[in-house]
Amino acid sequence: MKKAIFFLIPVCLSVMSCTKEKTDYEAEINMVVTEHYEFKEAAAINIDDYHISIEALNGTFYKGYNEIRLKISGANTNENINAPAVTFLPVMTNADGSRASCPHRYNLVYNADDKYFPGYAVFTGESGTNETWELYISFTINNQSHSVKQAITVQEQTNKNLNMTTFTGKDSEQYFIALVAPQKPKVAENELVAGIYKFNEPTSPPSGSFPDPSQFSYSEVSDYTLQLDPRMPEPSMGNHSSINNKDLTQQDDGLYHGVVNYTMTGNWTLNFIMLNQNGKILKGTEVPTDFTPGVEGVKSELYIDILF
Repeated sequence: MKKAIFFLIPVCLSVMSCTKEKTDYEAEINMVVTEHYEFKEAAAINIDDYHISIEALNGTFYKGYNEIRLKISGANTNENINAPAVTFLPVMTNADGSRASCPHRYNLVYNADDKYFPGYAVFTGESGTNETWELYISFTINNQSHSVKQAITVQEQTNKNLNMTTFTGKDSEQYFIALVAPQKPKVAENELVAGIYKFNEPTSPPSGSFPDPSQFSYSEVSDYTLQLDPRMPEPSMGNHSSINNKDLTQQDDGLYHGVVNYTMTGNWTLNFIMLNQNGKILKGTEVPTDFTPGVEGVKSELYIDILF
């Protein structure tokens, strides 16, 4: 009888522990994920006789991928202007005074149909006591150049389906992968969209007045492949995967598109292997296919965690 009692004690403790963890886990996955579709003004700048408006989803700059819409109008007329030679450069200043940027579109081209300059910025950190962000913008109207800078606030991205990662590839280049969609996945096959970018190491020291854009140059990588293996890494899930997933390849919009099949809500890990245009692995490792109930799943050396 005593043996039975001693056996039941650890079982009960284990059940209580699992119940507690499950309760916390359920509370976590029941967080409301808000989808943002409306572009609102996130920053405004007045310079000379012109007004610059920079719009982003929800009127907020977040860590990670941000589609932006820049508009230039006459301060008095409010009419949008197609100004040539528009440049857009985000710069982050660290507590020690060092500066860096992030993946962005530097030269903006006017969209005449929608009357704005489309662009993006993949902010790599939030604003805070140790990091501050500024936008450096220039444009030319009537052969006169205008330059301005504006401090902005970059907020934490609370939607984990839009996480990002930074890493050094086997070619010693610095890369960035940022999730773009879906904002709110479904228990189904979802189109998975990501941006992949590379820092262009400067070939010469800075010149001219600050900022020298050659020191803060990034590019969208072309014709890479992002192999995908989604798993549920929770011990209770056994690191199981799903079927009908498709690797991410680059489409006409410059972003990488694939398919991820989520079979249930919860914690998922998007395990990646990134190959360059020649099929050479730059980062990532294969994930074991073993079903491991009770053991946390092994992850690729290149991965992004999501939650929905």
